[in-house]
Amino acid sequence: MASSASTPRVVARRRTLASKSKSKKQDYDDTRCEQCGSGDFGSELLLCDLCDRGFHLFCLRPILPSVPIGSWFCSSCSSNRKTIPRFPLVQTKIIDFFRIQRSYETDCQVEDIDNNNNKKRRRTRSLGALKKKRRRLLAYSPSEDSARRLEQMASLATALTATGAEFSNELTYIPGMAPKSANCPAFEKGGMQLLSREDTEALNLCKTLMRKGECPPLMVVFDPLEGFTVEADKFIKDMTIITEYVGDVDYLQNRENDDGDSIMTLISAATCSKTLVICPDKRSNIARFINGINNHTPEGRKKQNLKCVRFNVDGEARVLLVANRDISKGERLYYDYNAYENEYPTEHFV
Repeated sequence: MASSASTPRVVARRRTLASKSKSKKQDYDDTRCEQCGSGDFGSELLLCDLCDRGFHLFCLRPILPSVPIGSWFCSSCSSNRKTIPRFPLVQTKIIDFFRIQRSYETDCQVEDIDNNNNKKRRRTRSLGALKKKRRRLLAYSPSEDSARRLEQMASLATALTATGAEFSNELTYIPGMAPKSANCPAFEKGGMQLLSREDTEALNLCKTLMRKGECPPLMVVFDPLEGFTVEADKFIKDMTIITEYVGDVDYLQNRENDDGDSIMTLISAATCSKTLVICPDKRSNIARFINGINNHTPEGRKKQNLKCVRFNVDGEARVLLVANRDISKGERLYYDYNAYENEYPTEHFV
């Protein structure tokens, strides 16, 4: 945020127009929200860079979690601007954007994993009553129609391009941020659950499918109230791995004043200096566009159909979004941003 919550009448403005005089800038104390009419919560009152009218971040639709970087225009001033440009539905461009690898090697990887899973399923069934059945994670099932998969990937490419991010399906470690060695699940306060061998294979299958261009059956759409959001494009079973939450890994202490709206906890350590977060503003996948619920209302909690879970995967902390019930085609995906720590302000979520 641009200004501290301890100064409630300071308007949340990071930019000023060069043509504005100092006397006019002093009039911001009288600014009120055009939506609710209140002048309270000045630290969350954003000014349009064209008309200078004020709007609470939480009164906007879609809600803005923080003051945006760069110029911001209200809906009236931006009504004449062009709509979001759609990514071209061209196979070669989509292959290049997602760096899709079509090779004999990846085909063999999928076949090997499928064969191993079939053997394990037969072995599990033969044990029968000797072993209590454990709920296993499922790899997602891509849409069978290749043309539909192109549309799904084009929708994600449109959202990533519009938000200035490039596609990545892995955690990234950038020089000057947290090194890979800092991602140690042992630092997690209270411990981190270990992902089983079978579930790890399901996760690896999801990764292999994505590298081949067989994406999750999801469509990114733009909603005037929620912004970019994600819908199921076919039926999805309970316990299906939807995606991994990815982005640049950094220390929380480096991001305490960050303007990013989608930062995810990776490791919540007892020592603050070891706490890690995932920052998807520059590199990300579809997880960035899956919205959260308002967990302060029963109606908001009913919308939840995913759970966010942190796992120790081969000695590295990872965050997975997993279906926590069957999801119908056309249903929008939601999870609780506060599944672990009750720190994210969701009371104004739609």
